[in-house]
Amino acid sequence: MSTALVSGLIILILLVILLISGVPIAVALGVSSVCAILPIMDTDVAVVTGAQRIFSGISTFSLLAIPFFILAGNIMNKGGIAVRLINLAKLVTGRTPGALAQTNVIANMLFGSISGSGTAAASAMGSIIGPIEKEEGYDPNFSAAANIATAPTGLLIPPSNVMITFSLVSGGTSVAALFMAGYLPGILWGLACMIVIFFLAKKNGYRSTTKFTRKEKINVLIQAIPCLLLVIIVIGGIIAGIFTATEGSVVAVVYSLLLSLFVYKSIKLKELPAIFKESAQMTGIIIFLIGVSSIMSWVMAFTNIPELVSQGLLSISNNKYVILLLINIILLIVGTFMDMTPACLIFTPIFLPVCQALGMNTIHFGIMMIFNLCIGTITPPVGTTLFVGVKVGNVKIETVFRQLLIYFAAIFIVLMLVTYIPQISLWLPKLMGYV
Repeated sequence: MSTALVSGLIILILLVILLISGVPIAVALGVSSVCAILPIMDTDVAVVTGAQRIFSGISTFSLLAIPFFILAGNIMNKGGIAVRLINLAKLVTGRTPGALAQTNVIANMLFGSISGSGTAAASAMGSIIGPIEKEEGYDPNFSAAANIATAPTGLLIPPSNVMITFSLVSGGTSVAALFMAGYLPGILWGLACMIVIFFLAKKNGYRSTTKFTRKEKINVLIQAIPCLLLVIIVIGGIIAGIFTATEGSVVAVVYSLLLSLFVYKSIKLKELPAIFKESAQMTGIIIFLIGVSSIMSWVMAFTNIPELVSQGLLSISNNKYVILLLINIILLIVGTFMDMTPACLIFTPIFLPVCQALGMNTIHFGIMMIFNLCIGTITPPVGTTLFVGVKVGNVKIETVFRQLLIYFAAIFIVLMLVTYIPQISLWLPKLMGYV
C-alpha cells in the first residue's frame, strides 16, 4: 500500500472517529489532517506545513466578505427590518388561503436574503408571525412547519456566506456568478412550499381577515423600500462591477448601520459593542474552519482521494443522472449530521472533480451542493434552523416533523429540477455574461 493511500485512509478514519466522539469539527479537521501528513514527512515538518496551509487558506482577500456580511446580518437582525418586511409580505399574499403562513414564506425569503442567515429568519419571523397566526386559529404545528421549511431560502438567495466559502474552496469560482445562480433555485424552493401551504390551508379553512387601506399600503411600501434597497445596491453594485463582493459586504454594513441608527432608530450606539462581539465570535469560528480545511484539501490532493472517489462512483455507473442522484443522496445524508460550512469545505474537493468529469458546470454544481446542505439545516439530528423554529414556535419536534414531511417532498422535487435542469442555475449567470 502506497504512503499516499495510507495518509488518505488515516484522514478519513480519524476524522470519522473524532466526529463520533464529539470533538469540535474544526479541531477534528486539523488533527486528522496533520496526522495524515506524518507518514509523508517528519513531525516538525508536518506541524510547520499544517501551520503554513492554515495561513495560506485564510490569507485571501475575498474571505473578508464573510465577517462583514455577518456583521451586516447581525445589525439587520436587531434593526427592526423584520417587521417592515412582514408587512410588505402581507400586501403580496393578500387574503389567499393561509395568507399569514404565505406571508411567513415571503418574509423568510426577503429577510433571509438580506441577513444571510436561515436561523435568523426562522427566529425573527417565527417569533413575530407565529403569535398572530395563533390568534387567527392556525395550528401552531402548521405555522412552525411553514416557517422552518422556508427559512433556508435566504441561504440560496444572495448575498450568502456559504457561496463565498464555496467560491474559495472550488478554486475561485466567481462569487457574483454564484449569487446570480442562487436566485431561481431559492425562489422555486419558496414557491413549492407556498403551493403546499395553499392546499393545506384550504383544507383546514385558514383564511386571513386582514385588509389594508390604500393609505396603509402606501405607508408599508415606503417603510420597506429602504430595506429592499440594500439588496439592490449591494447585489447590483457587484454585478455592475462597481465593487467586488468584499467591498459590497462593507457597503452592506455601512448601509444597514445608517438605516438602523438614523432612519428606523431601532439600534442605540451602546448596543453596537455587543453586536460587534457576536459578529467577531461567529467570524472566528468560520475562518478557523476554513483555515484547518486547507490542510485537508492539500492532503486530499496529495493522496488523490478525489480521483479515487471519482473512479469509485464512475465504476458504479457511467450514467450521468445516476451519479448525480448518488451524490445528492450522499450530500443529503451528510447535511443531516454536519453544518453547512464544514460540509462544503470537506466535500467540494471530493465531488467537484466527479461532476466536472461528467461535464457539469462548477456554478451549477455549487448551487446543487448548497441546496442539498440547506435541506440539512431543517433535518435532525443537527438541523440548527429546525431547532430554532421549534423553539420560537413553542412546539414539539416530533409533531412538527410529521408536518414537515410534505414540505420535504416538495423541496426534493425542486432539488431534482435544479440538479437535472442546469438552466435553472445558469440562466441568470449566462444573461449577465458570467458563463
